[in-house]
Amino acid sequence: MDNIAEPARIPHSRIEDALAMVLGTLMVSFGVIMLKQAGALTGSTAGIAFLISYLSPLSFGGAFFLINIPFYWLAIKRMGWEFTLKTFSAVGLVSLFTQLHPLFVHFSDLNPFYATLFGNVIMGIGFIVLFRHKASLGGINILALWLQDRFGIRAGKLQMAVDTCVVLASLFVVSGPILLASIAGAVILNLIIAMNHRPGRYRV
Repeated sequence: MDNIAEPARIPHSRIEDALAMVLGTLMVSFGVIMLKQAGALTGSTAGIAFLISYLSPLSFGGAFFLINIPFYWLAIKRMGWEFTLKTFSAVGLVSLFTQLHPLFVHFSDLNPFYATLFGNVIMGIGFIVLFRHKASLGGINILALWLQDRFGIRAGKLQMAVDTCVVLASLFVVSGPILLASIAGAVILNLIIAMNHRPGRYRV
């Protein structure tokens, strides 16, 4: 059988990257607002930011932005300046949008379980948009990849350890049903990412 030539790689333009950055962060931040309204949380850096926002006067957006600051140096060393600048922009936009959404929308009657699950679905889709345009929301993921390269510590193990700590800490913050919904939501989010962001699956 004759080999079929693969189509040429067509990179994203700067305008496409910019629009994707806005769209992706809008979706992630709206999912965050749904989780916040439900009193739920998720894993990784966002989960830590939720815990801080529940236990202190600091907003989720402020906590999320501050937590990510130490990781940018690692991002520069491992991923380069382009990835780091995109990630910095994405983190800043999510922090900003989580402050702006409540000015335009408020849920007066929202089922907490539904909001937690659907909020994670929206966040997962937003993450995929960002990943496809070579950006991320930084934080623990960058640290995990750096430790894996530097010391051979599996990135997945660190992510799991952090998520476990977030879950254990949340036992003192959220109710049992909301905690179960949060765990289910985090599983859904990670499944969305696993199904749609595999190396080699897409060319651009």
